[in-house]
Amino acid sequence: MTVSRPTTTVRFAAPLLMILGLTVLLKPVHVQIGPTTVALVFLLVVLFSATYFGRNPALVSSFAAMLSFNYFFLPPYLTWHIADTSNLVAWGTFTMTAMIAGELSAYARRRAEEAERGKIEIERLYGELQAAFERASHTEALRQSEQLKSSLLDAVTHDLRTPLTSIKASVTTLLDDRKHRILDNAGRVEFLEIINEETDRLNEFVEGIVGIAKVEANALHLQKSLRRVEDIISNASNRARGRLERYQFEIKTDEDLPRVRVDAASIAEVVYTLLDNAMKYSPRGSLIRVSALHLNGNVEVAVEDQGCGIASELRESVFAKYYRVQDRDVHTTGSGLGLGLGLAIARGIVESQGGTIRVEDGRDGFVTRVAFELPGGEQQ
Repeated sequence: MTVSRPTTTVRFAAPLLMILGLTVLLKPVHVQIGPTTVALVFLLVVLFSATYFGRNPALVSSFAAMLSFNYFFLPPYLTWHIADTSNLVAWGTFTMTAMIAGELSAYARRRAEEAERGKIEIERLYGELQAAFERASHTEALRQSEQLKSSLLDAVTHDLRTPLTSIKASVTTLLDDRKHRILDNAGRVEFLEIINEETDRLNEFVEGIVGIAKVEANALHLQKSLRRVEDIISNASNRARGRLERYQFEIKTDEDLPRVRVDAASIAEVVYTLLDNAMKYSPRGSLIRVSALHLNGNVEVAVEDQGCGIASELRESVFAKYYRVQDRDVHTTGSGLGLGLGLAIARGIVESQGGTIRVEDGRDGFVTRVAFELPGGEQQ
């Protein structure tokens, strides 16, 4: 709500009327209350004038108060002459005090008004800045949304069309073979294996979509219990055993590892995902190692490979949804680069159970090391 400023006439007339009114009220009792009280009352009027009407009205009121104080309240009364030296000093002191107080009060009022204007300007600029940030955020959100849709479309196109094309071709060939008998038993088995592998790829695609949806919705339904890390690694490596036969593979664990309170199935899924990635980006016959170490009360599980490696500037990006290393940058031996959800799901699973996951340089001849830490529980 904005209060309108008084007109110039009111600003100057009001202080004079207040001095006049106080003069009329105080004159009959000024002997009893004394000149000091009268001076203080007049000073209040001067301060009030400075605060509400400004500097010049305050100076006018101080001048009027000085004249009234001299003429009506200092002996000899009703004259401009001041007989007593002490009264002369009081009058001079009052005059200087009234003028200084009025000036200071007016100055304080001006500073308050300047501060208020500054506050309004800051709020205006802040509002503009906030609006600019919102527009920028909205633009960035749209850009990321478009990028995400593009990545998703690319992934869906690749990860659905490729296996469906293989399955369609294999089924068509097998149906033709029923009529023309162009395949021997080995050929039929080969096409059936293609159908089986590509069906697994489609299943992994669906599981990936469902998995990331569960992570984002915080709906993993974890069933935590104290489990041996060795058992979790064993379950994951057994699942990947068929493909691991193409590589050298070893498991290395510290003795007396503490058990971890986790959902064993989901952590085994993380280990399998890391093994799957290691196989995709490593040449056949190279060494892949899973290790489990006792680290500052936690348990660190790592998968190391001798593959193409991940550039340091991309090590955080690989955990983003639908992010995939460009096909032209790597030579894979697995069944394609996948949907780009594996590491995003792995991070969601590990973090949901109080852990962390990272990519770092390999050690002892390995190129890439993907490691995650879990809080340690009881000793075995």
